Amino acid sequence: MPARRGLIGRRLFMAGCSFAAVALAGVSTRANTVIGKANDIRGKVDRKQAELQEGLAAGGSILDNDTVLTGAESFADLQLGGDTRILLGSETELLVDSFIAGQGGTLELGMGQMVFDRPEGLPKIDLALRTTFGMIGVRGTKFFCGHNRGVFAVFVEHGLVSVDGGGVTKMVAAGQGVDIANPGDAPKDPVVWGAARIAEAYASVGIRP
Repeated sequence: MPARRGLIGRRLFMAGCSFAAVALAGVSTRANTVIGKANDIRGKVDRKQAELQEGLAAGGSILDNDTVLTGAESFADLQLGGDTRILLGSETELLVDSFIAGQGGTLELGMGQMVFDRPEGLPKIDLALRTTFGMIGVRGTKFFCGHNRGVFAVFVEHGLVSVDGGGVTKMVAAGQGVDIANPGDAPKDPVVWGAARIAEAYASVGIRP
C-alpha cells in the first residue's frame, strides 16, 4: 500500500506540473501576442514586459500586456490593430493590459498624458481606460486625457466617453472636457473647451499645429 500511495502521489505531482506548464504556456502566448507597433518615437521610449525592459524604436512591436514608458521631452506614436492610434506625452506610463483589433480591450494610464484616436465612421469598439482618477469608457472616438492646468482632464474631440470617478458618472460629448481635481473626487460638469486649452493639451502629447 505505501508503494501504491507513492505511485499515486507521483502521478498527482506530475499532473500538477503538467497543468502548471499549460497555464504558464497560456500566459506566455498571451504576453507574446503582437497587437501593434510604434509608428514614431521621439526621445527615449521603453517597452516593459514582466522584468524585461528595453528601448522601443519606430517600427518596433507592441505586445499584449506591454507597458510603454516615455522619458523627459520624449513622445510615442503607437498603432494598435489596424486603425487605433495612441499618442503618449513626456514622462508617461501606459499599460496595454489587453487589446483585440476591432473589438477593444483595457488600457491603464499610470501617469502622464495621452490621446486616443480612432477615425470616425469605423465600427465602434468597447475600450476601458483605467486611471488613478477613475475609469473612462470609450466607444470609438478621439479624446485627450491626463494632467492639464493642475488637474486631471479629459477632452473629447469627437465621439462620446463616460468618465467615472468618486461614484459619479459624467458623459462627455464632442467639444467638451471635464476636470477631476484629486483621485477619488467626482468629475466636474462637462464644459466646452476653448481653442487655446485644446492646443495646449495636444501639444503635451507632441501634436503640433
